[in-house]
Amino acid sequence: MAATKAKRIAITGPESTGKSELCKKLSEYYGELWVPEYSREYLSNIDGPYNYGDILAIAHGQYNMEQKALGLAKHYLFCDTDFMVTHIWCMVKYGKSHEWITRMASTNPYDFTLLCNIDIPWVYDPMRENENDREYLFNLYVSELKIRNIKFGVVQGQGELRLLNAIKILESAGFSKSD
Repeated sequence: MAATKAKRIAITGPESTGKSELCKKLSEYYGELWVPEYSREYLSNIDGPYNYGDILAIAHGQYNMEQKALGLAKHYLFCDTDFMVTHIWCMVKYGKSHEWITRMASTNPYDFTLLCNIDIPWVYDPMRENENDREYLFNLYVSELKIRNIKFGVVQGQGELRLLNAIKILESAGFSKSD
């Protein structure tokens, strides 16, 4: 009997919306694996500013990390970022996106996506660059998710309420906690 493939849940949205923290907390709550955001590791190891080609390398790195973790996950794999992030990043920064990223954003769908709202304060980080564009970026995510017909829910709330709202959204979509 073949093993059941774990369902992938993407945590996406503009920068500084609590994606990493939410991903980690969902992983703990569900007792499942999570994949951290590869771009932080990648960008901290390059000398100088990133370029258009670096975003493609980041997308490949994220995909490879997810594929490795998917083989180890039981029921769910929580993914701290997705191809939507790298696609929108490319479009906003360079006015174009890599063909592979655009294709993967459409043909490599996650089983569900949690879109983090911009209702929490932006926190400075040297890798962040869009403090004043959060509403514009959030609307881009909503538009892209709808255009691609991706099942998603918008996560709102501060602190523990954000986690509880995410769990409620997931449970309503059929992603219940397994014992």
